[in-house]
Amino acid sequence: MSLAPEVEILLVEDDPNDVELTLRAFRARNLANQVFVARDGAEALAFFFGEETHPLRDIGVMPRVVLLDLKLPKVDGLEVLRRLKADPRTRSLPVVVLTSSQEEPDIAAAYRLGANSYIVKPVDFESFARAVSEVGLYWLLLNEQPG
Repeated sequence: MSLAPEVEILLVEDDPNDVELTLRAFRARNLANQVFVARDGAEALAFFFGEETHPLRDIGVMPRVVLLDLKLPKVDGLEVLRRLKADPRTRSLPVVVLTSSQEEPDIAAAYRLGANSYIVKPVDFESFARAVSEVGLYWLLLNEQPG
């Protein structure tokens, strides 16, 4: 996958199978070349805040939407969400939680921290692909963001 400056979707996901399924769904809608994958919460934070060396940090890339898993290594998804919504540079960035957790405390915490949407990953590929591609199309084509 290219690290072109036209990153429109940041996928924060540690499960390689879910990454591949998501990218396949985006490829079906010609969106895959606009996706950058962060494999854990620390890499997602480095993408935005540069705590670590990151290949896109210096060119000021800001995605149009973040798809965020909650159960991540190094830094969990709720902490990533908290940091994104607490910083004025990323506060208005849409964050869609895309996770396997149906736990009410996770849902409540995500919305309390500022998630724009909470989607439980469907189990079968067709449902998952449809959900992911619809989320991508909505946030990239229909949603209006501040300048």
